[in-house]
Amino acid sequence: MRAAVLETRGREGLKFRDIADPTPGPGDAVLRMHSVGLNRVDLYMRDSGVGITHSLPLIQGVEGAGVIEHAPAGSGLKVGQKAILFSNAFCGKCRYCLAGDQTLCTKADIQGEHRHGTLAEYFATPAYCVLPLSDDADLQGAGALMVGHLTAWRMLFGKARPLIAGETVLIVGIGGGVAVAALQLALMSGARVLVTSSSDDKIARAIAMGASGGVNYRTEKKVYEQVLALTGGEGVDMVIDSVGAASWGDSLRSLRRGGRLVTCGATSGSNPGADLQRMFIRQLEVYGSTGGSMDEFRQLLALFGRGGIKPVIDKVYPLAQVTDAFDRLSAGEQFGKVLVSIG
Repeated sequence: MRAAVLETRGREGLKFRDIADPTPGPGDAVLRMHSVGLNRVDLYMRDSGVGITHSLPLIQGVEGAGVIEHAPAGSGLKVGQKAILFSNAFCGKCRYCLAGDQTLCTKADIQGEHRHGTLAEYFATPAYCVLPLSDDADLQGAGALMVGHLTAWRMLFGKARPLIAGETVLIVGIGGGVAVAALQLALMSGARVLVTSSSDDKIARAIAMGASGGVNYRTEKKVYEQVLALTGGEGVDMVIDSVGAASWGDSLRSLRRGGRLVTCGATSGSNPGADLQRMFIRQLEVYGSTGGSMDEFRQLLALFGRGGIKPVIDKVYPLAQVTDAFDRLSAGEQFGKVLVSIG
């Protein structure tokens, strides 16, 4: 089969080439892949991968959707069904799995990180990581759904006090997959949404989708002052921040008293000033978040299945142009998900 294989670190190390078809183990299903969304972790794996146990060569790709080619007996899956993947082959036995929080599994085995991923014509994974879709499901949307929308779902509704109608949330760095997903889900909940970006065009696109306003952090020196002005001096109830060090100070200062900040990334650095005095005097809450549980994923899929949410697709590339797709993601020019089409 043809696949995007990381042979060595860096842009030139990702090769589009032939590799052996996967051999399913006991309990594994095989999907003929159709669509794969790219994510920041794919860039991290390509260029560094430090802290993630794996070996090269490695087929990249953390999420995706396709059609079932092989279904093990007793799995409830059927050959020919459309399906979407849950990226974490969790152990099902540790204290976190038993509590239903598979994203904290102590033996997490994530596709495209710890083992071969989805940027290939065929992909094998434990059958419990394969969730069937309806016959009329949009496989492009499904292929871009899990990472961004599940991450945003937990950040908004699962980690902190859930965002509710009438509250205001600030989404930092609109344009990336998680940020755009958070915008969609926050608006769906009835919240007021503000955004930041270095691009006036991206802010305008967010406003066209329903955001109430935005701040260009490249042209505004003190973002938090603009956020306070947009909230009558009070600040926002919640901040969604995946940027890290560069935005952390503004994010904390943009919160109202008793507000909460939820972070899922540190693309600009992982060691910002903590500003502890502000945190305890204003009784701010800070949460870390990664991915989501199987139950949260099923809730998201139910919403997707009834047409309540549709991922924003920035641009679609064929698998043979996977390097161009990575370049698009690396440049930070996208609004929504960069997608690789395989089927």
